[in-house]
Amino acid sequence: MAWGRKKGGARKEPLFGLPAALADLRLSPSDRVPGGGDDTPAKSKPKSSDSGSEKPRPSRSGSKRRSKSRGFGIGRLFYWTAVLGLWAGIAVIGVVVWVGAHLPPIQSLEIPKRPPTIQIVGIDGSVLAQRGEMAGANIALKDLPPYLPKAFIAIEDRRFYSHFGVDPLGILRAAITNVLHRGVSQGGSTLTQQLAKNLFLTQERTMQRKLQEAELALWLERKHSKNEILELYLNRVYFGSGAYGVEAAAQRYFGKSAKNVTLPEAAMLAGLVKSPSRLAPNRNPEGAEQRAQVVLAAMADAKFITGAQAKASIGQPSIAVKPAGAGTVNYVADWIGEVLDDLVGQIDQDIVVQTTIDPKLQNVAEAAVIDELAAKSVKFNVSQGALVAMTPDGAVRAMVGGRNYAESQYNRAVTAKRQPGSSFKPFVYLTAVEAGLTPDTIRTDAPLDIKGWKPENYTHEYFGSVTLTQALAMSLNTVAVRLGVEVGAKNVVRTAHRLGISSKLEPNVSIALGTSEVSVLELVGAYAPFANGGYAVSPHVVTKIRTSSGKLLYDRPTEPPNQVIEPRYDAMMNSMMRETLISGTARKAEIPGWTAAGKTGTSQDYRDAWFIGYTAKLVTGVWLGNDDNSPTKKATGGGLPVEVWTRFMKAAHQGVPVAAIPNSQGSWAPANLMQISSQISAPSAPAAPMQIQPPMQAPPSAPVPSGGGYYRQPPPTPARAAAPPNPNARPEAAAGLDGWLADRLFR
Repeated sequence: MAWGRKKGGARKEPLFGLPAALADLRLSPSDRVPGGGDDTPAKSKPKSSDSGSEKPRPSRSGSKRRSKSRGFGIGRLFYWTAVLGLWAGIAVIGVVVWVGAHLPPIQSLEIPKRPPTIQIVGIDGSVLAQRGEMAGANIALKDLPPYLPKAFIAIEDRRFYSHFGVDPLGILRAAITNVLHRGVSQGGSTLTQQLAKNLFLTQERTMQRKLQEAELALWLERKHSKNEILELYLNRVYFGSGAYGVEAAAQRYFGKSAKNVTLPEAAMLAGLVKSPSRLAPNRNPEGAEQRAQVVLAAMADAKFITGAQAKASIGQPSIAVKPAGAGTVNYVADWIGEVLDDLVGQIDQDIVVQTTIDPKLQNVAEAAVIDELAAKSVKFNVSQGALVAMTPDGAVRAMVGGRNYAESQYNRAVTAKRQPGSSFKPFVYLTAVEAGLTPDTIRTDAPLDIKGWKPENYTHEYFGSVTLTQALAMSLNTVAVRLGVEVGAKNVVRTAHRLGISSKLEPNVSIALGTSEVSVLELVGAYAPFANGGYAVSPHVVTKIRTSSGKLLYDRPTEPPNQVIEPRYDAMMNSMMRETLISGTARKAEIPGWTAAGKTGTSQDYRDAWFIGYTAKLVTGVWLGNDDNSPTKKATGGGLPVEVWTRFMKAAHQGVPVAAIPNSQGSWAPANLMQISSQISAPSAPAAPMQIQPPMQAPPSAPVPSGGGYYRQPPPTPARAAAPPNPNARPEAAAGLDGWLADRLFR
């Protein structure tokens, strides 16, 4: 190669760039390729192996490779650690963003108001029941004894004042404990997390909810101080038996304010948070006491109390636990809850509801129903009962919707509808007397044939010519059906609706025997006009509603009088129904010194047994039967219902000045049924069916009565409605004197 050669005599030109850089480059002989100037490469000769030749220097390439390999491994470790850390950070940020996106809107993340408390008081001002999730008022942290909040901190979150809303050490400790115990034996949630869950989240156990709980806990810690969070927690946590907050729990379990609880009581309250339903002292006093001992030990371990204090508190308190609200007055409370929205609209503050309920009468009614059923429910195969007692102006004084509220909250006094049987007959007889008949009117008690339907009396005996008073007192079914056809089924329905029945009634020939279903409350309310002189009433239980601060929200208005029965007709009905208690189907019903009237009822196959009776002070109805509508063992209206009614009414009238039923005395009032029994035709065996008398014809101008009026002229001839039952059905056992025909009616 000739880059480095000089040629003599030649002119030197300046060199730039690469030539300039290579101008001074010189090759030594050893650098040249053997073979002279030939550009063709030659094969190298093997090196001499003479001993005198120079030995090669040892190579360092192996050690360098090992050093480079070690450096490369550490570098790669740092590199991948950084990469994984970066992706982990991105993943955490993504999870936080995703969880935050599923939180409630930020504008709604404010401390919600606690649900309102509904306090229900009786006519004497005593508290009957409470409704609402938060039964206790908020109480300031400074007003509580210092050991009460410390008890919660000791057992639930000992590092409460040192963590930032989430306690990593607590979570780690809980995880280790759970692994060792092979199950969930300890939780890692802080008090702040528990508060976040109670305020904003549901109780579901999912990872998403736990992550949301953690985020909200951090938000709460940023927005509120530790003491504010602790105070919110104590006023919102659930303690079982419907008690939310320490004040409600202290009142529920110890009958005192949370300001006055003792150290053992504070420990018991703190112990309930773990499992309020299982450890509630009114349900599990032993479990609650054992848990309280655990709390006391935790308080001593945290140096909140001394060991001597913890030891002295074991076995205390002597729990004055209030019984769980399972009394029948809760049926009243539920009914009130249903009508509040109509009275005051949506409730957003604590209110006090003043009612017409008399606590003493409520207790008497409850005992009468429960005790009688306990003694005779097996004998008569009767599992349930209901009772409603109201004043003649419609104010409900007592209500029993079932024998055990804890087992069944279904209100059989208000919600359930059953066939009233012969207790519906007064509406038939009232329609008849308004059409021109009187209690002394004679009708024939004999077999009937209505297009193949042959209603019969209970005993298959017939008394021939009887007065309406005698027929109603003895509950003769054939006479009632005859009157229903005579005055018209539609007019009977109008009469019942006018007096207060609100349920749909079928205007067919069987209506005279009470085959359309009604509730106890509406039937008792429809009897009230008989007891008050003929005026319509609206059964009611609420008189006033106030806020907890005393502001009046509702005051029941005085209803204008609406006379639905003329006094003379009311007097006739009272006279006839008095005879039912004197010599008829309700002879067992008596109230010494008082004039009373009423009517029994028994439905098909003894499924329902009724008695509605009244004095000048109270109108009371009793129903007994089974929820599944199964037959009883021959329980009739004149039996067990009359016994329950008599027990209640005797107690309710003790010490009350005697008063007569309005319009109960009339110059036409008949003598006692037993005294005139000789005038009745002797019972006879069933004869050939007698065709019914043609219905009374009304003049063309006869007015059709409206809901608030009463009949002044005979009603028009009714049209036949429902078809009669199959007369060829196999007859069953009789269902009582006042319900026998209904047995055949539904076969």
